[in-house]
Amino acid sequence: MIQPDLIRKVVIVGGGTAGWMAAAALSRLIANGVTSVTLVESDTIGTVGVGEATIPPIRTFNELLGLDEREFLKATRGSYKLAIEFVDWTRPGHTYQHPFGPFGADINAVKFHQFWLKMHREGRASGFGDYNLCGVAARLNRFGALPPQHRSPLTPMSWAYHFDAARYARFLRDHAEARGVVRQEGKVVSVDQRPEDGFIDAIVLDDGRRVEGELFIDCTGFRGLLIEQTLKAGFEDWSHWLPCDRAVAVQCLNDNAISPFTRSTARDAGWQWRIPLQHRVGTGYVYSSAHISDDQAADTVLANLDGKPVTDPRILSFRAGRRRKAWVKNCVALGLASGFLEPLESTSIHLIQAGITKLLALFPHQGFDPVAIDEYNRLTNVQIEQIRDFIILHYHANERTGLDLWDHVRTMAIPDSLQHKLDLFRGAGRFFRHEDELFAESSWMAVLIGQNVMPERYDPLVDSIPEDDVARAMEELRTTIRVAAESLPDHADFLARHCAAPDPESVPA
Repeated sequence: MIQPDLIRKVVIVGGGTAGWMAAAALSRLIANGVTSVTLVESDTIGTVGVGEATIPPIRTFNELLGLDEREFLKATRGSYKLAIEFVDWTRPGHTYQHPFGPFGADINAVKFHQFWLKMHREGRASGFGDYNLCGVAARLNRFGALPPQHRSPLTPMSWAYHFDAARYARFLRDHAEARGVVRQEGKVVSVDQRPEDGFIDAIVLDDGRRVEGELFIDCTGFRGLLIEQTLKAGFEDWSHWLPCDRAVAVQCLNDNAISPFTRSTARDAGWQWRIPLQHRVGTGYVYSSAHISDDQAADTVLANLDGKPVTDPRILSFRAGRRRKAWVKNCVALGLASGFLEPLESTSIHLIQAGITKLLALFPHQGFDPVAIDEYNRLTNVQIEQIRDFIILHYHANERTGLDLWDHVRTMAIPDSLQHKLDLFRGAGRFFRHEDELFAESSWMAVLIGQNVMPERYDPLVDSIPEDDVARAMEELRTTIRVAAESLPDHADFLARHCAAPDPESVPA
């Protein structure tokens, strides 16, 4: 027997990546025979998506939907991603990686990085990145399944994707509509609220149609048409910590290798991304408009392309921060409608995914339990604040002296939560994270050590193991990882054999 108070009408307002990710995931509800899912979008309203890099949890989302990885990559002209390469972030001429997966292996319950800190200080260990398989494979432009002889607990592989966000949305639209989601074309001109409690009752389209619902998902981007313009959720501004407020995006042909990593290159007033797809490269400059003009930013991007541009520079404006509440009454905001963090660590799509996952876990009945709504908002706020701190770390731990933006972010006061992590690490390399924190200890180590944040001491338990034994174990580990990475196929060859889009050059970008 079906519960009588089930939500029967879900209305998603806005398409794009957020809207169609929500539609694809919520299409599972339609199987109960009672709930309908409708997505309303207008072809006249553009989306922000300019090409996306992701992090490994996207694989869990795609698996939840039952998507075939290779078909998904063909449809989105995608490539694999093993790491993010940071160029000139610590200081000009310096490069480091934030790879996926763990570094090394712990010894006698002592963290690997503690041994590395001692051995590197003694000149008996190579660069930290040499002890991470994904990082070494990324530097060699390799990707694929490890041969059986190289599979071991010391060589775990973890990966994500680069893909065309617009194509991903279309791919998910096909998936969602095949499972019963109904798309309605139209522009929202007004929102009707119930007079007794302010809940949204319906949206009204420009042709007079009225789309009623019980649960509304706001995927209208920065406008926040429902969550902010209608329900006045409020916005917490973080631009004092993250002053970049513009991006200029360009797409170009790829005259270089299809590298299995995203690149972030520090510039005078921000940073430039590089996201390689099968048919093109997505690139752009995230910058502070207080430190460079739009025209200068566009010129910087055009001067640093991989190949011939195939689109004109496109300027995007934004403000770092979040809605004070992502769920208000019967409306849940996803994607840019819920807040914005610059894509330095490729978290934009993950925040959509995380919002959907929490919504499914706390899916309401018609009564809309306020305890569940409060828990959704608490979890959402905690996660985006943790990601915020991780992004601020990149800016704060820089040695790019003599540049106004970089001097400011290096010397500014930072959130207490980040300051505590830094103080603990600088003392003796200690690090503790919340169980539900997105970025693992290995990610924090990659950035802290990569940007030359070195502790004064290391864990005293390290000295309980003979130094020669540690040096021998680390060299064996480094060699094992290098040999395993070299056994992988070339990334471009792997894509060509298994995931190549049909005639990608003939398909418009």
